[in-house]
Amino acid sequence: MSERSTGPEFGKIVVFGVGLIGGSFALALKAAGEVGEVVGFGRSVGTLKQALELGIIDRIGANPGQEVVDADLVLIATPVGQMPEIMARIAPYLGPDTVVTDGGSTKSDVVAAARAAFGDKIGQFVPAHPIAGAENSGAAAAKADLYRERKVVLTALPENPVLNVARVRSAWEWCGAQIFELTPAEHDQVFAAVSHLPHLLSFALVHDLAVRDNSELFFTFAASGFRDFTRIAASHPEMWRDIALANREALLIELKRYEDQIDEMRAALEANDGGRLEEIFDTARTARRAWQESQK
Repeated sequence: MSERSTGPEFGKIVVFGVGLIGGSFALALKAAGEVGEVVGFGRSVGTLKQALELGIIDRIGANPGQEVVDADLVLIATPVGQMPEIMARIAPYLGPDTVVTDGGSTKSDVVAAARAAFGDKIGQFVPAHPIAGAENSGAAAAKADLYRERKVVLTALPENPVLNVARVRSAWEWCGAQIFELTPAEHDQVFAAVSHLPHLLSFALVHDLAVRDNSELFFTFAASGFRDFTRIAASHPEMWRDIALANREALLIELKRYEDQIDEMRAALEANDGGRLEEIFDTARTARRAWQESQK
C-alpha cells in the first residue's frame, strides 16, 4: 500500500455484485479516500438502487463494455456460478491497464473460467478471496469496516505482472485486510476443510430438523449450542450451492474424512467406550482453544 500526496489510487472501480462483499469493498475504499468513482452492476435493479442510495456506488452501470474499458480495477463479487458469464462479457473490452479481480470462495474453477474468457489477457486477472463473510447478504449488509483485520488470500497466477498483483494487494490493504498468498489448489483444499465443510454440516443439521413433522418442538428448545453451530446456515443458499459444486472434489474428500470421524464416534458410543470419546473431545478442545488464542 503506497502513500501518495495527491488523488486516490483508483480513479474508477467497477463492481459486479454490490452486496455484502462488493459493497463493503467499495465502502472501504471510499472511506479511505482511495477511489474516485464506483460503478455498480447487478441482477437486481432494486439492489442497485439501494446501493446507490446508501452511497456504495456512484452510478448504476448500463453497458459493461463501456465501463470496464477505462476502469482501473474491476471486482467480480457475485456468486461463483455467475462469474464465467461476466468474464466472457467484459473480456473483449478490457483496457490494457485494467486489472480484474474477484471475491469468490473457490479458486481453481474461477481461474479456469478466467483462462477461458480472458485468453491472452489472463495476466490482467488476479484471483482473490476475502475471508470476511457474514450470514447476512445484500447491499444493506455492506459496511466499510468489514475487512478490517480480516484475511484476504491472493492466488496470483504465473502470468500476472508484479504490478497487477501489487494493485490488487493495495486495494485490499486500503480496506484494512491482512494479505496472504496461496496457490489456487492449496486454497481450495484448505477452505474445503475450514469453511465449505462447516457450512455443509450446518445446513444439513438445520434441514434435518426443519423437515421433521415435529420440527417446531426442536426449535422451541434450541439454545446457545444450536445457535453457535448453525449460525452459518442463515447464509445465502445460491452462493453456497455454487461454492459446494465448484469445490466438490476437495469437499468430497473432506466430507469422507468427517464421515470417518463420525464412524469412530459411533463405534465408541456403541461400545460404551467413554475413554475414547473423552480422548476425542479433549483433542478437539485443546486444538480449538489454541486456535482461539491465536486469533487474539
